[in-house]
Amino acid sequence: MENPQHGLPAPPPLGAAALPSGTYAGQVVLVTGGGTGLGKAVATEFARLGADLLIAGRRLGQLQAARDELAAVPGAGRVSAAVCDIRDPERVAEVFDAAQAALGLPDVLVNNAAANFPSPAEDLSPNAWRAVVDITLTGTWFMTREFGRRHLAAGTPGSIVNIGASYAWTGGPGFAHSAAAKAGVKNLVETLAVEWGPYGIQVNGLVPGLFPHADMTADVRGGLEHAAPGAKDARQPALRVGVPRELGWAATFLASPYARFVTGHTLVVDGANWQRRTVVSPEVVPVREQLGRGPFTARPGGPRPSAPPPGRDSAEGQPPVKRGGRRSALAV
Repeated sequence: MENPQHGLPAPPPLGAAALPSGTYAGQVVLVTGGGTGLGKAVATEFARLGADLLIAGRRLGQLQAARDELAAVPGAGRVSAAVCDIRDPERVAEVFDAAQAALGLPDVLVNNAAANFPSPAEDLSPNAWRAVVDITLTGTWFMTREFGRRHLAAGTPGSIVNIGASYAWTGGPGFAHSAAAKAGVKNLVETLAVEWGPYGIQVNGLVPGLFPHADMTADVRGGLEHAAPGAKDARQPALRVGVPRELGWAATFLASPYARFVTGHTLVVDGANWQRRTVVSPEVVPVREQLGRGPFTARPGGPRPSAPPPGRDSAEGQPPVKRGGRRSALAV
């Protein structure tokens, strides 16, 4: 008789909290990329625990809609939003100024904003590479640096949670730009935990597995469907994919008083999906074939290197950074 395979149990229902009610009452939490997707899911769980929230992003309409949605979460504190391009350190300083004016100095920073799209490495244009690395790594650094400098100057403790990716240490075929950037983000966690620990600043990483959500971009969703059409659950050791609130619960724990001795750590929430799961490695399938791309050619008239869609510099649909005029990060 075979042992039944049920996979990992489903999580508690939406609305359940991982920590005591009011854990974040009087605390200010800043979430980048908090207007959509997993960033909004993380912000929701902080709101449920009483946090005052500032969500940052670059799409005003999405921010306003998310702000209203988060303000309606039972137990939520004050909720504000700010337009910000995290690739620009001046705009980053402005969003912290906006946060302090509206709510106070953030006690917790969740670096969730990132850019990504699938591409064979040889197809990546210089602009495509910069688009992902500048947002995912450099933007994370600018936010982290501003947070750290303000807390160091004020002599106050704080907590940083960087959203990472498991291909930071496994490698990421088809995502060389993002994997390289996320490796840098992981190293920042480990480096800054040591540098800033004496001043009371915790720095941790949080790595999601496959968490499908309504805001997942078409190119990422299409890549997943091409690689595993209709079989996502069967390809997970847990026999299911993640539910966004599960990532939110993990984030609220890492930044909470119950994790004060946890720093420099990267917590993976992926149902063991990144580990090897076969006795013998499967046959190698080239990335171009996995992504449905034709043969590479550098001849005139051949395929051009991959670049973000026109007017965008990432799969998140973010416009190029403008270095000339000022774009204020005013609270909305």
